[in-house]
Amino acid sequence: MQILSKLTNTKTAIQGVNVLTPDGWLKDATVLIEDGQFTKIDQAITPNGFHLVNAQGLQMLPGIIDLHGDAFERMICPRPGVNFPLSIAITDNDRNLLASGITTFYCSITDSYEPGLRSRDSARDLINFISGTGKQFLNCNHRIHIRHEEANIAGHQELCDWLESGHVHILSINDHLPPPGNQKRLNRYLNSVKQRSSMSMPEIEELITQVTAQKHKGDAQIEQLVDLAHTYNIPLASHDDDTPEKVALSQKRQVAIAEFPATVPLAAQSREYGAAVLMGAPNLVRGGSHLGLMSVAEAVKHNVLDCLCSDYHYPSLFYAPFKLQELGLMSFEQAWSLVSSQPAEAAGISDRKGKIAPGLDADFLLISPDNYLPSAIAVGIASVYVAGQEVTRYQIKS
Repeated sequence: MQILSKLTNTKTAIQGVNVLTPDGWLKDATVLIEDGQFTKIDQAITPNGFHLVNAQGLQMLPGIIDLHGDAFERMICPRPGVNFPLSIAITDNDRNLLASGITTFYCSITDSYEPGLRSRDSARDLINFISGTGKQFLNCNHRIHIRHEEANIAGHQELCDWLESGHVHILSINDHLPPPGNQKRLNRYLNSVKQRSSMSMPEIEELITQVTAQKHKGDAQIEQLVDLAHTYNIPLASHDDDTPEKVALSQKRQVAIAEFPATVPLAAQSREYGAAVLMGAPNLVRGGSHLGLMSVAEAVKHNVLDCLCSDYHYPSLFYAPFKLQELGLMSFEQAWSLVSSQPAEAAGISDRKGKIAPGLDADFLLISPDNYLPSAIAVGIASVYVAGQEVTRYQIKS
């Protein structure tokens, strides 16, 4: 991988490339880019003053838009209780995003009652870094997706302030507390918290007891957050709806994105009221849900899937469209829309991103079409461009 400094020339012509446009493939095209946006997609003659890029034999795809990804947590905290500075962790994470073809990333920050990695303090530090100092170092478009835990009732006004000030770009309402009496869910949750903290099991159990007893106090807070999201045009997401009653509540809240509905009927119910159904690409690449819920393949077969996200594994999001094509579940053109134009539509940014079309941001990938399946993700990606600037280049092995 080669990280490139940004060019001073704001005019670029990508020549001889096969382009995936909203209307299908355009062969041997010349694409003109000015001031970070696409201006012409099939230019016959390149005007003077353009930086020329020979892309013969390559394909141009819209950059990937990841609405839900939290693998950055492992960069910050690779072992329980072991944390690295955000300047190191998030900058390194940025390289991993680009290596997976992700050009717009909704950093999915959990706003929880847990201490440490998923605490309010950590959320604040991440937001401040991404919106402040990090702008000097991060090449991927970073946006903020706050995953608010219903049982986190502390510091409510601060969260409201983030919504009102424009710091939050997606708000999802989460409830990861295990239901009373469900020992399997409790054990899984205990182990999950243990992996990202230095707390003992008795300490985690005591924390769960305390927050469960206080959770009802947050009901009015949740409704205020929902109202603020709509007031400030922040897309609202549900999370892990696993009953018809939960889907009905999401409908009442006018949820725009239904994250990981548990079954085909629940996904269909979500789509009926207008939500975009979002699922994790690792589910497809691994061959099913790690929780034993609806698979992506099943969702596609029943036509209840709108978008894919990285969830906990960035490379899967690049591989997933190729996998859908190989399985005969979708054409590649349809499958790529699940990681580009449809996430842009769901997040309300389709007027700027998600397609290769005049007037939109020039975020795109140049890939070698015959080399996408080997184990190294960089094998298939030749270059990554963000706002018309080549930010990463890879050596394609024959």
